[in-house]
Amino acid sequence: MAAPVRSGRGGALSYDAIVVGLGAMGSAVAHQLAKAGADVLGIDRFHPPHELGSTHGETRITRLAVGEGSRYVPFVKRSHELWREIERESGESLMTRTGGLVMAVEGAARCHGADDFLATTIAAAREHDVPHELLDPEAVRARYPALALTGRERTAYFEPDTGFVRPERAVAAQLRLAAAHGATLRTGERARTVGAGHVATDAAEYTAGRVIVAAGPWAGELLPEHRERFAVYRQVQFWFDVADDAAYERHRDTPIFIWQLGDAHDDFVYGFPPLDRRSGVKVASEQYATPTSAGARREVTADEARRMYDDYVRERLPGLTDRCLRATSCLYTVTAGHGFVVDDGDVLTVSACSGHGFKHSPAIGEAVAQLAATGRSTLDLSGFAAA
Repeated sequence: MAAPVRSGRGGALSYDAIVVGLGAMGSAVAHQLAKAGADVLGIDRFHPPHELGSTHGETRITRLAVGEGSRYVPFVKRSHELWREIERESGESLMTRTGGLVMAVEGAARCHGADDFLATTIAAAREHDVPHELLDPEAVRARYPALALTGRERTAYFEPDTGFVRPERAVAAQLRLAAAHGATLRTGERARTVGAGHVATDAAEYTAGRVIVAAGPWAGELLPEHRERFAVYRQVQFWFDVADDAAYERHRDTPIFIWQLGDAHDDFVYGFPPLDRRSGVKVASEQYATPTSAGARREVTADEARRMYDDYVRERLPGLTDRCLRATSCLYTVTAGHGFVVDDGDVLTVSACSGHGFKHSPAIGEAVAQLAATGRSTLDLSGFAAA
């Protein structure tokens, strides 16, 4: 890319590339562009990492065999390589391997765009040679006594290389590395308008060879052409206390799990092993019945915690109490089929992630940086075009 230039049209500051939104995707794009030698400006209306968008909550699942479809597997495989590179470069511990379990009851409905999420997971593992085991319900009960199966579960999928990534640390590490490679980061600055080669904020105007928008729930606000394509949903994550030391030990030895529960679309619960004795066990479900906006209510009520415990936790995770130690909400920006949008138009759009994007973010960041710089990428992004 060209050498840094600081005087654009009309006196606007000029860069090779501008990245608007510095969450999971935006921080990855900014890092990879700066690492490749581009003169990069990153803009975010808040001060990432923060709890106002989609990239927070202490832990996020990463899994190689992706139930949303096998086309995602090359991205998550590359992401695992990149997480380790970022760990080495930043000195941060980001990815922890715990193993992961995917379960579904008989007759479970469509989930995250897949007609049969469990079967799609198994097919993706076979297609891409992902090490895994298939466990009958009796084996699941014997291995993981913290999980109280209902009796309707099918053969489950276990993947030893599943685990979690620390999202706040990941964003912070990539932004530090981007800055170390020369990127300019302007946080607490709101983008008002974006267009081909141009961004106006509440503080200044900027020009660039490429503009990349990775603004999550704010993408529709900045890109009206996508407003009807993206829906925003408020999701809540909860941390429930363990009943006693024995329950803590059982949950500590339980892998990441995703558990489809019944007939309703996207009716599932997922959870993590506790990080320590005091942290509680993080569990969550998802809802796609009530859309909202980027201005959604962030606080979580006691009634929401009680409903989560009664509806999802009480019978299935009996080692947990109804004492909610912590809860946080986040926003998912979703397409109708739960696919991604990486659209190379006048503005390069990197959204929506549809509730399963974080695990792929470093690889998509690398591919988008390549696309912005050269017009092509090592990994195939063509399946994510908006059309």
